[in-house]
Parts: sequence; structure tokens; C-alpha cells
Amino acid sequence: MMAARALKSYPWDMAEINVTPLVDVMLVLLVIFIVTAPFIVPQAMKVQLPRTAAVPQQDHADNQILIVLPNGSLVYRGRELEDEAWVAQLKTETQSPLAQVQLHADESVPYGRIAQVMALAQAAGVTRMSFVTLHSATAKP
Repeated sequence: MMAARALKSYPWDMAEINVTPLVDVMLVLLVIFIVTAPFIVPQAMKVQLPRTAAVPQQDHADNQILIVLPNGSLVYRGRELEDEAWVAQLKTETQSPLAQVQLHADESVPYGRIAQVMALAQAAGVTRMSFVTLHSATAKP
């Protein structure tokens, strides 16, 4: 009787589904999406950076004013300087941890040049930097 019962099949005996192939396919798709996402997103997103109203400036005694001219050259303390000379002078003048570089950059200066100036300031040991802008009546708060 036990042998006959073991051979008889019931519908609930086959309730298991092998999910290993499904998991394999999902992992392959996940890897494909992770690899291709960085290539798709920059072209698909049209980003417009927000405009903000000017914020009142908090003056500190350690403010260092740097002007970036439209041609990308640097003016520091009224003198036009090369990048290396500015870094050397900044290292000697900014010993305080509260030292801050206030960047007055022309709006036509390329973003890449601003990134270079920020990297130079960081190399000189400056940890605080602010961007000085003019108040615009059309800026959104």
C-alpha cells in the first residue's frame, strides 16, 4: 500500500519552480543597465542650473579676493599673476583655517577655468571659497 501511494502523484507535489535561471537573467540585465546608464543619462538630461538671489555676504578678516578676467588670467591684490605665483602667495598668506577666497569671475570665463582655479586654491590649503555675484532682479529665490 505504501509503494502504491508513493507512485501516485498529487497536483501540489509540483509546486516548486526553479528560480535560478530567472535570477541569472536578472543579474545579467542589472549588469547591462549599470554599464550603459552613464552613457545614456548625459545626453538625455537637459539640465538648466538654478538661478538664485544674492545672499548677504559675511565678511571675515581673512577674505582673499581673486578676480578671474574674461581671458582666464588671475588678478590678486591688484596685480595680474600666473597660476603658480598665485598659489605660492596664497600659501604664505592663508595660514588661518578661516581663510576664504572670494572669487569674482567674469560670466564669460569657461567652467573648466573656474574648476582649475578651485583646484589651485585647494592645493594652496584653502578650504573655504565663495563665489561673488551681482544681485539680479530676474533671479529666482
